[in-house]
Amino acid sequence: MRLSRYFLPVLKETPAEAQIVSHRFMLRAGMIKQASAGIYSWLPLGFKVLRKIENIVHEEQLRAGHLPMLMPTLQSADLWRESGRYDDYGQEMLRMKDRHDRDMLFTPTAEELITDIFRGHVSSYRDLPLTMYQIQWKFRDEIRPRFGVMRGREFLMKDGYNFDLTKEDALHAYNRHLVSYLRTYERMGLQAIPMRADSGPIGGDDTHEFLVLAETGESEVFYDSEITELKFGDRDIDYTSKEQCHAVLEEFTSRYARTDETHDEALFNQVPEARRRVARGIEVGQIFYFGTKYSEAMGATVQGPDGKAVPVHMGSHGIGVSRLVGAIIEASHDERGIIWPEGVTPFHVGIVNLKTGDAEADAACETLYAALTAKGLEPLYDDTDERAGGKFATMDLIGLPWRITVGPRGLKNGVVELTCRRTGESEEMSPEAAIDRVAQIFAPHMVRGL
Repeated sequence: MRLSRYFLPVLKETPAEAQIVSHRFMLRAGMIKQASAGIYSWLPLGFKVLRKIENIVHEEQLRAGHLPMLMPTLQSADLWRESGRYDDYGQEMLRMKDRHDRDMLFTPTAEELITDIFRGHVSSYRDLPLTMYQIQWKFRDEIRPRFGVMRGREFLMKDGYNFDLTKEDALHAYNRHLVSYLRTYERMGLQAIPMRADSGPIGGDDTHEFLVLAETGESEVFYDSEITELKFGDRDIDYTSKEQCHAVLEEFTSRYARTDETHDEALFNQVPEARRRVARGIEVGQIFYFGTKYSEAMGATVQGPDGKAVPVHMGSHGIGVSRLVGAIIEASHDERGIIWPEGVTPFHVGIVNLKTGDAEADAACETLYAALTAKGLEPLYDDTDERAGGKFATMDLIGLPWRITVGPRGLKNGVVELTCRRTGESEEMSPEAAIDRVAQIFAPHMVRGL
């Protein structure tokens, strides 16, 4: 993409309403624009990051054997009355009536709707296990929306639902999701710690939240520092193996890690003092096992091996896709702007032409642009007439992890400058070497598609 043809409304000044780093930089980098309180338009740069994150979530869900689908954003209130949650959910639920005076609601979550789909089409244990998921917009009417996309009212969420014959099978689905989430977050350059949490209005006794440590986190968290040393990496996990998935769960949950809602001071004090940590965390996902809560209430049964009807065991699993954009920025930035991890960057590399209009510099940039594109990479070429300082400031603000700087002086020596945004280190090399280096860096991160 050429910057002269791109819509990138960057701001030099920080808007007064932005209180935290991610909100400030997302507004200044032209990623979002507020439409109303807690509701945002996603501009081209922000939308590219959102889609990168969404694609990683899709890939890891498919890898785990889960089936994608899509449910509506509006639901009938009758299903929620059937489950008993319509009146219990509270004022976060946006309720409305259609022209026929029927009670409707804007989806905050979809346990009722997916259970209704299941009971209408699945009748035998032979059709189990079954896990389906969607990535869809949700709405929760926060009383005080703030912090940009971190606590908005409208948000993009991956929500998945498993249906199993027994508790043992459902807990395997729970463990499988924990493994897939760990892999998902690592691909985004994040370390998300699974912590025992409160189930809230979803219900159930087993639930873990995934939290990214950040000073601006809304939750106080208590954990054993050993858990931050664990790395999941690209392990060869067989998702059908209950033993392997359970082993990962035990590895990551055997160390103390809890939110303030479930914190147990006595258990925490059993952790060696040198390893006890108290910090703030940003929730980026949560998994639940809630047994037969919804299946019994809504008649979601299957015929078991003995011919008798039994309610299925269920769980749900969520990832805050739009919230992750803010969480990544909170975890990866400096005073100049965002620092995108390679897996989610909107463009792989920025090309800065120090002297637009110079025939040699223009030609070298065009060659770089074409060669990088031919390798399947997405460069952002700053071909504007902006001064060099302004070009560098924009690249630092929007956070592309790598930058190639092209100028007449370097070209006389046959070199360009490759700069790492995270470390600030630069190296002069031939244009061909710079292309090969960038391609090599991004080879493990290239999006495979669905």
